[in-house]
Amino acid sequence: MRLLKALFPLLLIFYGCNSSVTYDLLIRNGNIIDGTGSAAFTADIGIMSDTITAIGDLRKARGVNETDATGLTVAPGFINMLSWSVESLIEDGRSMGDICQGVTLEVLGEGDSWGPWSESMKREMKESQGDIKYEIEWTTLGEYLDYLEKRGVSTNIASFIGTSTLRIHVVGYDNRPPTAAEMDSMKLLIRQAMEEGAIGVSSALEYIPASFASTEELTELSRVAAEYDGMYISHIRNEDETFLEAIDDFLRVPRETGIRAEIYHLKQVGKTNWHKCDMAIAKIDSARAAGLHITADMYNYPASSTGLGIIMPEWVQEGGFEKWVARLNDPAIRKVVAPEIIKTIMRKQGSPDKVLVIGFKTDSLKYLQGKTLAEIASIRGKSPEETVMDLVIDDNSNVDAVFFSMSEDNLRKQIAQPWMSFGSDGRSMAPEGVSLKSATHPRAYGNFARLLGRYVRDEKVISLEEAVYKLTMFPATNMKIERRGALKEGNYADVVVFDPEKVQDHSTFEDPHQLSTGMVHVFVNGVQVLRDGEHTGATPGRVVRGPGYRESGGRQ
Repeated sequence: MRLLKALFPLLLIFYGCNSSVTYDLLIRNGNIIDGTGSAAFTADIGIMSDTITAIGDLRKARGVNETDATGLTVAPGFINMLSWSVESLIEDGRSMGDICQGVTLEVLGEGDSWGPWSESMKREMKESQGDIKYEIEWTTLGEYLDYLEKRGVSTNIASFIGTSTLRIHVVGYDNRPPTAAEMDSMKLLIRQAMEEGAIGVSSALEYIPASFASTEELTELSRVAAEYDGMYISHIRNEDETFLEAIDDFLRVPRETGIRAEIYHLKQVGKTNWHKCDMAIAKIDSARAAGLHITADMYNYPASSTGLGIIMPEWVQEGGFEKWVARLNDPAIRKVVAPEIIKTIMRKQGSPDKVLVIGFKTDSLKYLQGKTLAEIASIRGKSPEETVMDLVIDDNSNVDAVFFSMSEDNLRKQIAQPWMSFGSDGRSMAPEGVSLKSATHPRAYGNFARLLGRYVRDEKVISLEEAVYKLTMFPATNMKIERRGALKEGNYADVVVFDPEKVQDHSTFEDPHQLSTGMVHVFVNGVQVLRDGEHTGATPGRVVRGPGYRESGGRQ
């Protein structure tokens, strides 16, 4: 049976070379950019079931279904290295915002992963749900991914296991090192997740409780992932004043373990730190020259987005959300926290009018969405720092906001780096239904189209072939994902067809709920999910598992 599985792709290739073959799908006359970085060429692609079986001159063949790609670019499906679609895919498995940009694989799990969850974590997550409501029918990360696949998703899905999740599961929200027994428990959970197919271990070190983990702790956890040939990927400890020191801290993990490692959404926050981009690039280049496998990803906008907690000191958030809110209600603590908040805003963003509030859970507060912190403070007749604390209390959540603090020139410089891939750091949404209840960052609808339209076609920062490579084979190779990321005979048929002259993002900070255009057809595992720019409703997505996957999945 194992021999038959190994020979199956070769048999399909041999079968595909026969000109009398009738393919399930035949894509004709496309301008092929195969994902390897090689120059484009014109050819046909024959697909049988979920597999590419032939690439070349297939004029004598025919297809049950045929697509004419004359004048269009045909490429492998794109990989979103940082997707926050963990809940949006439960609500709407079509993943319209990403499918309309050619994304066929969503990689989840930045620091927080949707498993493994203890019973108390399940209760906490249930209580904190916002506009999207769902029953929690899983415990482990593997079970969550299986749950999504069974519900039906249009994109493929993969995930890292998050160190925040591990800490909450084992240590809680306390700022202390784990005991030896607790460390053993976290390692055991990593082993289970890796055997269930996790891509590796992730951290988000600017947020509690992950920020409480020492570099030694992260190194020990990464050693376990390395045993399964997994990756370490990190939102580093700081992206502004101690940005370069945070890169040094990050590099200790791969240096001491040999693990492949990636920096999430590389950026320099605050104008006084923009000059550090060149130094960061030099550090990464130096580490790579020394033999470390270091990569990074980014989104293509000069503004970030996260919760308002990012501009508050860590100590006020320690212990979990309830203790955080209790402290914010204490007048004595507010007097201490308020100046820290405004100091952080002025250092990072420059002023409160560069903080755009976009997401509330409470319906009575949603009228404030799309307004700046300065505007909301004026409406409420309070200072910006008091308003920040009040909004977290009133909404009983870590209110989502957009922070304008990055350099457009540095974006171009980063896009050009050979070790850069791309992630939206957002949910895949639809301009309808529950998605419209909250504003969002335009990266949720436009990150990949913006790369191809603005930075490739219009500004020519990199070539189209290089952009496709960075969106496909490069991240697939980094994650050790097999049979995806390139248009190659024997690979799964994740294929996109688009017009490079028309691909365009339309989402803006003022009006974010707008789909990108220019993507004509998208196929996932050989099934068409986008036809002539319109979603077909098909949900053929599968769980994509990392190199440590065991067929038993670490479960009974």
